[in-house]
Amino acid sequence: PVFAGINGSAIENFSCVIYNVSLMNCTWQAGRDAPGDTQYFLYWQNSRDDNEKECELYIKGENGRNTGCRFKNVRIGSDKAYFLVNGSSKDSQIQLYDEYIQLYKIEILTPPLNISVNCTKDPAGCIITWQPPRTSHLREVTCFEYEISIQNK
Repeated sequence: PVFAGINGSAIENFSCVIYNVSLMNCTWQAGRDAPGDTQYFLYWQNSRDDNEKECELYIKGENGRNTGCRFKNVRIGSDKAYFLVNGSSKDSQIQLYDEYIQLYKIEILTPPLNISVNCTKDPAGCIITWQPPRTSHLREVTCFEYEISIQNK
């Protein structure tokens, strides 16, 4: 959608990633044509039932400008999360940026847990076992696919 404000003043390259089960980082770059005093503010809504709330821990770039946000205790639900970044400047109106993101698509999964390898000589072979990675939203372990890379010396 087109919002009021200077063309090229909205943030660019918005991207978020979830890691360690419940932590999330979102980052962005200032708009190409944003005035030098522009400051950006992120608001998000995790699901339709949640209230929209502002970022609690901004990542600061040069000149103290907000260039990202760190989140704790993020739940991955079935709804798309809504993100909105607006800006303010003394002299100009700054364009909004907004996006809906399905949080499970941006999660970096932790490695599988409790990996063990038992090798025997007779018959020569190894049994490798593990448990699924920790995640906040997947209950079905059948959803995971694994790849084992065995390197002989």
